[in-house]
Amino acid sequence: MPDDEITAATPKGSPAAVDDWTPTEQISWFPVLPESELDPRVQELIGRQREKLGAPNNVVRTHSWRPELMLRWLELYDYITRGPSGLSRIDREMIAVVVSAENGCLLCQVNHSADLRRLTGDPVLADRVALDYRRAGLDPRTRAMLDYALKVTRTPVDCEEGDIIALREHGFSDEDIYDIINTAAIYNFNNRVASAAGYLPDRENHGRYR
Repeated sequence: MPDDEITAATPKGSPAAVDDWTPTEQISWFPVLPESELDPRVQELIGRQREKLGAPNNVVRTHSWRPELMLRWLELYDYITRGPSGLSRIDREMIAVVVSAENGCLLCQVNHSADLRRLTGDPVLADRVALDYRRAGLDPRTRAMLDYALKVTRTPVDCEEGDIIALREHGFSDEDIYDIINTAAIYNFNNRVASAAGYLPDRENHGRYR
């Protein structure tokens, strides 16, 4: 996870609490290990989050008990969602929000809606994308992108070459289209893990950037 990911437990610049690792509520149906028992690589990540964000967040807390799986997942996730692409960060966050809303994933809906509010500077637009992107006043290109991401989420077996052709007509390159597919796919993966494991978002993220 990038060190500047919005899912921080406290705003950047806030002093860390005496114990800012131990959750104050149940945030997972699986163990949240004491910080002293964590893999050194995870402890290093937590240290970077404290420096840049003020505190670690629930995404790291909930995944940290399986460090190898967490770190390998983060490498792929970071590359898909923040690596080089013809899709903007806002494009990819919109896909995250729409896919997570369709899947009813509490953790990802809250966290990525906050990220979308931050990136757009428009909390009304972010809420409309989360609640019904079809009525959010989006341009045809963005609407087509989200329609396809939703199709990948709902009925991937119905995807066909005609979908790719239609997206090309909206100006997406083949690389862009493949990035739409992979972005939708990684968030479907994230949603299923988070929902099946009982993950909760940091409380502060519900209201951040409104």
